[in-house]
Amino acid sequence: MNVGIIGSGTMGIGIAQVAATSGCDVFLYDANSNQTEKSLVNLKNTLNKLVEKQKISAEKSDDIASKINPCNELSGLKDCDLIIEAIIENKEIKTKVFQELEELVSENCVISSNTSSISITSLSSELKNPERFIGIHFFNPAPLMPLVEIIPGLLTKENLATEIFSLMKSWGKIPVIAKDVPGFIVNRIARPFYGEALRIVEENLATAEQVDDAMRTLGNFKMGPFELMDLIGIDVNFSVTKTVYQDYFYDPKYKPSLLQQRMSEAKLLGRKTGKGFYDYAEGAEKPVPKKDEKLCGEIFLRIISMLINEAVEAKRLKIASDEDLELAMQKGVNYPKGLLNWGKEIGYQKISQTLKNLYEEYQEERYRQSPLLRKLI
Repeated sequence: MNVGIIGSGTMGIGIAQVAATSGCDVFLYDANSNQTEKSLVNLKNTLNKLVEKQKISAEKSDDIASKINPCNELSGLKDCDLIIEAIIENKEIKTKVFQELEELVSENCVISSNTSSISITSLSSELKNPERFIGIHFFNPAPLMPLVEIIPGLLTKENLATEIFSLMKSWGKIPVIAKDVPGFIVNRIARPFYGEALRIVEENLATAEQVDDAMRTLGNFKMGPFELMDLIGIDVNFSVTKTVYQDYFYDPKYKPSLLQQRMSEAKLLGRKTGKGFYDYAEGAEKPVPKKDEKLCGEIFLRIISMLINEAVEAKRLKIASDEDLELAMQKGVNYPKGLLNWGKEIGYQKISQTLKNLYEEYQEERYRQSPLLRKLI
């Protein structure tokens, strides 16, 4: 199978590695050929490390590298059976590339986007043949993260999602099928993990390190929200939040944070700039959270209640099956448990009461409960 990848940044080269490892011939195009060269060098280093750790053989490493063919022109993808676009999150730029592609590839070629938040239906609406267009959303780093969200648009042909589902399984991935809603499964449901954490710090109710400590110790999350935002990139996280907020017609539930905007403006973007909510300079000490068990419990219950409410609402709207909703959060963002089961464990009554208290305190629609949550009590 010939697979085309558009964009050779971290995500593009990661998807190329996954496809090549599964035996596909990969054609990698980026408008910036220097980026492609740099990414191929980085990939070779990654493969060498895998050989050193005895994760793969030297022969397999050479085979993977040999299957990735850099292209200087978009026309280099003309013989592909599947194309996955992984470029900047900009609808206009993506659409222009897809329209150019349509003139080059065969009518049987499946065209897809790795977008994390832009509507698949809207991306396909300008195409001559939108039936062959679908969302295939990998998580970063693509070779390590098992989840792939498959998103058919309103115009996608009926059986294409199941075909891509089977293909992703053959690539060793855990696929889930999601409705074409803003943020799909993971980026929609996960918004309160960041948004509510930012709200708590903005209001000086706790420090970033206290919030992270609460979510790690009481929730068994591998990373707290501020550590994770620093890893993802504060600007990237902010951009996804803004997209989801706008696409849900400015629903207060997804309102972006002013603190996050100011951090983005100041170029305090996290690990990639050396400073975000934490300082990553050599020798910088990580602040130790001031221990307060009562506060820690309140922080955890507030954030987890918002997350569970969001998962219950996704279930109500049938954004995906219950099984896929649970899988997506565990395999896409490493949540220790599926949120629907977590809600049962804590007790939906307790979750509902927490949200009711927040609503009464703030008088904001942000804290409204899913109609289904009240039925689950």
